[in-house]
Amino acid sequence: MQPLHAPFPATRFRRTRKSPALRALVAETTLAPSDFIWPVFVRDGEDVAEPIASMPGVNRLSVDRVVAAAREAHSLGIPAICLFPYTDPALKTADCAEAWNPENLSNRATRAIKEAVPDIAVMTDVALDPYNIDGHDGFVEDGVIVNDRTVEALVKQTLSQARAGADIIGPSDMMDGRIGAMRAALEAEGFDTVCILSYAAKYASAFYGPFRDAVGASGALKGDKTTYQMNPANGDEALRLVARDLSEGADMVMVKPGMAYLDICARVKEAFGAPTFAYQVSGEYAMLSGAAERGWLDGERVMMESLMAFRRAGCDGILTYFAPAAAKLLNG
Repeated sequence: MQPLHAPFPATRFRRTRKSPALRALVAETTLAPSDFIWPVFVRDGEDVAEPIASMPGVNRLSVDRVVAAAREAHSLGIPAICLFPYTDPALKTADCAEAWNPENLSNRATRAIKEAVPDIAVMTDVALDPYNIDGHDGFVEDGVIVNDRTVEALVKQTLSQARAGADIIGPSDMMDGRIGAMRAALEAEGFDTVCILSYAAKYASAFYGPFRDAVGASGALKGDKTTYQMNPANGDEALRLVARDLSEGADMVMVKPGMAYLDICARVKEAFGAPTFAYQVSGEYAMLSGAAERGWLDGERVMMESLMAFRRAGCDGILTYFAPAAAKLLNG
């Protein structure tokens, strides 16, 4: 008599899920503290840690506290820290001159970190919005964000940050031609070892809201940033932007935001093979942290799952506010 059912297939996928040891052996993707860049917010003062209401667990830190954060990051195996200044509104002007002031917050913090923790890489942000009375990443003339005049200012900002000791320049402004101009200026000034991590595919996203609170840009912004940040509907354009920035001298490229754009991360990595990063932005962090605070999600599990997803999509690294918490879990 023939059996009622054909024999069960020889392959049972559950065999390799039976235990933690077997699951680890066949894991396709790994996550380590060395995959993180930790974004931190710096403000004036001494021994200050000022909570940011829309980003649970994240503070604006005075320079001395930023140095302590860099020490913590280094001890956890996090290789880089990224600085974002909360600029005194009195220093925000139409000419944005504070952006390249050698004594601005970002430059003071860079020097302090490099003196105290020389082995950690310091990444800095290149854009005018923390210093612009209009809240935009570029100069505003007759209601228009102008490109070429802005690029000239971004070059001055870049050189100021390189002189302060920045290891990685992070242009987040999305002006056309800025990578080539920055690379040429860095080479001409002898900063040939300074890396550029370009925000090559930065979308005009609603997920940036808490960040703008953190750097004090929310109230200043007039209009929106859709004339220079990318349309969320576009994917092919991201590849064209990455190709351009690499050709102009970018060493690494970034997709921003991250979680809603994992398809772009995967396409960029597959197309170019260049070091590819994603930014798990403030809104993404706030959603997960806020839900975890209310007991709606298992905070540690969703944190680690979200970070693993970036790696699975092909990212070589992630800018994430979860960096120290995730590193502690990974270090056991």
